[in-house]
Amino acid sequence: MYGVSKSVQKLIEHFQKLPGVGPKSAARLTYYLIRMPKEEVFAFADAIKDLKEKTKLCSICANISEEDPCHICSSGTRNKSIVCVVEEPLQVLALEKSGFKGVYHVLHGVISPLNNVGPEDLKIRELLNRLKKEKITEIVLATNPTMEGEATAMYLKKLIGPLTIRMTRIASGLPVGGDLEYADEVTLSRALEGRRDY
Repeated sequence: MYGVSKSVQKLIEHFQKLPGVGPKSAARLTYYLIRMPKEEVFAFADAIKDLKEKTKLCSICANISEEDPCHICSSGTRNKSIVCVVEEPLQVLALEKSGFKGVYHVLHGVISPLNNVGPEDLKIRELLNRLKKEKITEIVLATNPTMEGEATAMYLKKLIGPLTIRMTRIASGLPVGGDLEYADEVTLSRALEGRRDY
């Protein structure tokens, strides 16, 4: 960029590598950091450094943690017989807010042939090994209701089916506060399929 220092340009370019951050947002973030007190900027930089140096994947569930096993897998209060299978670590955070008291298994993606992601690229082998070692009574498939998420759930169902472990799929449908008239056919179909006694 003409008229911009190399250090400013370099940081703008790094911010643009983040998902959802375009050139204008990257420039705004960079200039915001310039105005921040030096101590806060250094603390921010240290947090990024710690993220890369201190985090690892839990050897049991593949969630991101600083300990191995992670605090969820090592907890004595969790129901370890129920494993919720999710696509990404961010989904663990969302489910924790919902009050889920089982444990997790993070796949780190979904089967997506268009993006050259096959079952061997995911943490599926680790899940199968876990099912053989641990006393698991239920697998909750919590992949997203996308084509890739559904394909991944179907693939897992096919693999895990012979093990005679109960398999459930999270319900999907209308969000609380949503209007029927704005919902698409697939969402309405799922909402009807997931109906329960009232």
